[in-house]
Amino acid sequence: MISTERRPRVIINAAMSVDGKIALVGGKRIKISDEADFRFVHNLRNSVDAILVGINTILKDDPKLTVKEKFVKNPRNPVRVVLDSKFRIPENARVLNSAAPTIIATTKDAPDRKVSATVIRCGTGHVDLRCLLAKLKEMGINTLMVEGGGTVIHSFLKEGLVDELRIFVGSIIIGGGAPTLVEGEGAKEEHEVIKLKFKGAEPLGYGVVLRYGVENAQDDSQ
Repeated sequence: MISTERRPRVIINAAMSVDGKIALVGGKRIKISDEADFRFVHNLRNSVDAILVGINTILKDDPKLTVKEKFVKNPRNPVRVVLDSKFRIPENARVLNSAAPTIIATTKDAPDRKVSATVIRCGTGHVDLRCLLAKLKEMGINTLMVEGGGTVIHSFLKEGLVDELRIFVGSIIIGGGAPTLVEGEGAKEEHEVIKLKFKGAEPLGYGVVLRYGVENAQDDSQ
């Protein structure tokens, strides 16, 4: 079992097409999840301590990252965490509203700004995820749900910081060069692939949910 003594347990939650795409060609958003998956996701949000997304998700979709009463009675909004290496978050971003606490994870060399959020600085150039997770753990965050997008998911997987993946596969095919579930440079050699441990699959709505563990998840207790 992976120790989470020094970092939160990390769960990646995402939705993709049958061919592994998470948006249309050019990055335009498309609805992949259906009502049944939305309900599950909001219940999952309600159960974790924090939700994390990258700054590109904020700039493209402007989400609130809260739990909807439509899906959960008496919802409990988790802490919202935004990976923002260059501190680009707009002052009017909805994730900065008063519905829940927000943390901006940026770098030591990012500009100073005043925002209605807690700012954590880890690493230079890019956010040091191990440093960030250690700080989140110190703040009492024991479970972290990562909602992407593809670049953020790749970063967590590459660092071996993922304990579980939950993927809703919608019954659509997008094709072409649309953004995929995991971006980054990709594996060029067989030893570079990220190996998963199959945990289960079940029909949900008009799609199927796949659950995996990650074989190279790092034990940070050492």
